Amino acid sequence: MTVRGRVLITGCSSGIGLDAARHLSTRGWQVVASCRNPSDVVARRSEGLQSIVLDIADPDSITAAVGALLADGPLDGLVNNAAFALPGAVEDIPRDALRSIFETNLFGTHDLTTRLIPHFRKRGAGRIVNISSVLGLAGIPWRGPYVATKFAMEGLTDVLRLEMAHTGVEVILIEPGPITSKIRQNAIPHFERWVDWRASARADQYRETLLKRLYEPKGRDRFELPARAVSTRIAHALESPRPRARYYVTTPTWAIGVARRVLSSRALDWLTRRG
Repeated sequence: MTVRGRVLITGCSSGIGLDAARHLSTRGWQVVASCRNPSDVVARRSEGLQSIVLDIADPDSITAAVGALLADGPLDGLVNNAAFALPGAVEDIPRDALRSIFETNLFGTHDLTTRLIPHFRKRGAGRIVNISSVLGLAGIPWRGPYVATKFAMEGLTDVLRLEMAHTGVEVILIEPGPITSKIRQNAIPHFERWVDWRASARADQYRETLLKRLYEPKGRDRFELPARAVSTRIAHALESPRPRARYYVTTPTWAIGVARRVLSSRALDWLTRRG
């Protein structure tokens, strides 16, 4: 099989990152699947993937990973996938909690990207694929911190795409809706660490809604798609001679994309309150 190129994907412990690493590998990409936990790196290597430890919330980890990565050869693509969710009402989110989610979902992604741009610029080519979300288009209750990071990623990515025009470096957004993953389970430790819901003025609402959703999952969400639906868009973004600026994935993303253009803010609020 002809090697298409070499790509770094962050957040490959599970979900979208893991599936993308497997899918791109079958398409001839030399994938470097990064994970925050060393045990997940061992697991990725055991299935034949190249893998490195990378915690994008830690600048020293980024420094070490970029150094090792570029020492092994040129890089053709970067897929910024690593992120986590912190559910809770906005009024119950402490400042340090908001800082912690931005460190991973935005600041770390930005840090890693800017360290690799000189390499892409020197080669006159490269693809930067940022995994955003339908929640980068519109917010819903109980998801404020995650929504804030994805709105910020959308804006930063749009500006970077404009600035990198004519350099040979393509910058692409992928905006999934509900995708089968462990994001809900992985959010529980962050919720338990930061949100004192029992002391909240919304304690009854937590019991009636968010706690049930976090701790009593009832199977797949409506419109939920497998991670492969995102992986195929990532492949297109990396391989197409003219990739799109953004890729919608799942019906809710398409619906919200249209709704933002045609509805008033009041009407959009009514729609998103319904979840």
